[in-house]
Amino acid sequence: MNASLRIGLTSLRAHRRRFAGTFLAVFLGVAFLTGTLVMGDTLRASFASMFGEATSGTDAVVRGADAITTPGEAQGVRRPVDLSLLKTIERVPGVAFAAPDIQGAGQLVGSDGRPVGGQGPPTLAGNWITDPRLNPYRLAEGRAPARPGEVVVNRGAAKKGGLRIGDTTTLRTPDPVKDTVVGLATFGDQDGMAQVTFTGMTRADAEKYLTARPGQASSVVVRAGPGVNQQDLVRRLTPVLPKGVEAVTGRQSAQEDTDMISSQFLTLFTTFLLVFSGVALLVATFSIHNTFAIVVAQRTRDNALLRALGAARGQVTAAALAEACLVALTASLTGLAGGIGIAAGLQALFPAIGFPFPEGDLVIKTLSLVLPLAVGIAVCLGSALLPARRAGRTAPLAALRETAVDTSGGSRARALAGIALGALALAATLAGVFVTPSVWLAGLGALLALAAFVVLGPVAATAAVRLLGGPLGRLRGVTGSLARRNALRSPKRTAATASALMIGVAVVSLFTVFGASLKATMDRTVSRSFAGDVAVSSPSFGAGGSGLSPRLAPALQRLPQVDTAVGLGRGVAEVDGSGRALTVTDPVALARTFDLGTVTGSLRGLGDDGIALTRAEADRRHLRTGDTARLTFTDGKSERFTVRAVYGSSELVGDYVITRAAWAPHRTQDADTMIAVTFRRGVNADAGKAAVRTVAARYGNPEVQTRDEYAQSSAGGIDMMLTLVYALLALAVVIALLGIANTLTLALHERTRELGLLRAVGQTRAQLRAMVRWESVLVAAFGTVGGLGLGTFLGWVLVKASDGASDTAFAFALPPVRLAAVALVGLTAGALAGLRPARRAARLDVLRAIAME
Repeated sequence: MNASLRIGLTSLRAHRRRFAGTFLAVFLGVAFLTGTLVMGDTLRASFASMFGEATSGTDAVVRGADAITTPGEAQGVRRPVDLSLLKTIERVPGVAFAAPDIQGAGQLVGSDGRPVGGQGPPTLAGNWITDPRLNPYRLAEGRAPARPGEVVVNRGAAKKGGLRIGDTTTLRTPDPVKDTVVGLATFGDQDGMAQVTFTGMTRADAEKYLTARPGQASSVVVRAGPGVNQQDLVRRLTPVLPKGVEAVTGRQSAQEDTDMISSQFLTLFTTFLLVFSGVALLVATFSIHNTFAIVVAQRTRDNALLRALGAARGQVTAAALAEACLVALTASLTGLAGGIGIAAGLQALFPAIGFPFPEGDLVIKTLSLVLPLAVGIAVCLGSALLPARRAGRTAPLAALRETAVDTSGGSRARALAGIALGALALAATLAGVFVTPSVWLAGLGALLALAAFVVLGPVAATAAVRLLGGPLGRLRGVTGSLARRNALRSPKRTAATASALMIGVAVVSLFTVFGASLKATMDRTVSRSFAGDVAVSSPSFGAGGSGLSPRLAPALQRLPQVDTAVGLGRGVAEVDGSGRALTVTDPVALARTFDLGTVTGSLRGLGDDGIALTRAEADRRHLRTGDTARLTFTDGKSERFTVRAVYGSSELVGDYVITRAAWAPHRTQDADTMIAVTFRRGVNADAGKAAVRTVAARYGNPEVQTRDEYAQSSAGGIDMMLTLVYALLALAVVIALLGIANTLTLALHERTRELGLLRAVGQTRAQLRAMVRWESVLVAAFGTVGGLGLGTFLGWVLVKASDGASDTAFAFALPPVRLAAVALVGLTAGALAGLRPARRAARLDVLRAIAME
């Protein structure tokens, strides 16, 4: 066996407790990374299997050839298929059966009067396809709809809504439709397609409620006859299809659905978790480096003796790295097993908390094992590299001296390097915020600022600990003074220990500040743009929900309490070749209810061939009032629209506005996303809101909110995001806590004789425990204060860079209560980290401690 490896093994066996914290830090980081990768692979495989099984009987899909995709959306809107084409498809040789697939938005109302689903995943409705091989849904209970007003509901949605066979409910299409549940269905063998809800109607009802005009379908699904494969079927169908319509294989359609789920949710989900895995491993890096640095300092005499006996520098360095490699390999392998356990736990947990992901066995790919293993080993070895090189440089004469304890602060070179990094960070940040607004340039400045904080840590540690620990002498007497002096004796060690906690607190503070700024932005946007008294909205976000009936706004307008009620509908079109979202509304009523800023031209004269757009969009496309732009709609028709108005603000309204008359010939399923209502002069707010709510109840009972309530609910998802962020970052705080505890334990070991002398001259066990705990709190306070400052600065950078790089005017806001809570958590973590080392120190045998060298 190699001598360096043998020395490393012997040392590790003799001092294995010293590496417990390092083992746990690597284990937690690798486990979280492995769990994230395995969970992502499992979900992708499960969705692919689910779509493949559910659509296994579909051999071809006939659909619109082109999709109009607006910015920020992964799936575009396709041209509907004319059902007159159905007979042509059925006559194609090799076609066994063809059926229209009519799909649209349809939100069920549960037995408690609340809408089911809509919080992200879509709520779908469509015709019930009678051919069981073409229908991805399987009838599990009851029967198929046969008469108007009968529906089949996927079993997962029925459970959520408390609906049973025979119940009568409301389906928002978005016009409210009274339906009777006659059957429950599964998607393949699942209760539903994840959280997507589905309501199956008769074909006649689907054409009536889900399409702009009868005789249209989203697509036509085709089953091949015996001996005809999918590619052959598509080749036979293609020649008979008109321009603008295409045929694709069933496998391709299923893969596109899987890719859409992956791009819209799974990629975001796994990326989100991977970012926090990276934060956890970064925090672990500081803890691991600190542990090895202390161990090397404590072994100065041992390493010097090895050098005196003939060991080369490289052998001593290799022995230290062998220890690190053994710890890394053991912790990483254990972390792989832990990560697989985490993935299995999440797979069982998600359905329990309302996220019914598809069932399936865990998918463990080679990359999901090799990557975390390599990262764990690299992080551990990289963190130990500098201490190992320092061990190799130990002079043989050091064996004649007492064990060296690092009492140095920051060197002049370190201070200059830190100042230079800080200057670069400030320059990059200011350039990314003010000169050339760019989130990426500001992000570079943020990374440089983090590096500057780490480099300057030992330089700032002395002054910071003196300041933070100043009151301890007065409050805790000699015990407090000793705790302060112990934290000051090694500024490098204090800074390195606090850096792990600093990064965790900085990331938490960053998200806290950015979340508060997003809420303030939303509040300011609503307050500045929305001049109405109440807003009527559907409780959903993302692709979920069915929207509001376009008949609701006219019904509200007829109320004697209402001055103006204007609905904001949504359409899509290509504007000069680029997909854009359109706001479909009454422009005159819009101007009375929303602040559009300075308007050039006239909103009154849009008619059915005019368009209004924001000044920023007009400048981007070099358009002025009187110019024309070509709009191509999802029905394939193109028209020239004249720019008749340019307005200043796009908040809440959007970049493009057309009238309902202009949209009507091209619309599919018409719906409003919001209705703004302004009361007549003298109308009491509560009375007006009650009148609006009474009418809205007849249209599916959407939410009726005041302006402040609407702003608060619009920002509700931010609090949910922050809760998830805090839960995930708890891992980083735990790793930082382990690092503080491990550092304290090792530091107390090298001060064993000193502790014995303190006990011998009268210090009580309680005083000794308090001294160690307060030392831990001081280190945590240094890290927490630094993290709060860094996180707040980075939050400001992110807000200002986002403000300059987008059309939205972001508002910067500091949440003092939340930041105070973060500070309290950081200090509490320091107190908790000191409990175990304090107890161990208090149990020392006084005589043995004094006798120890």
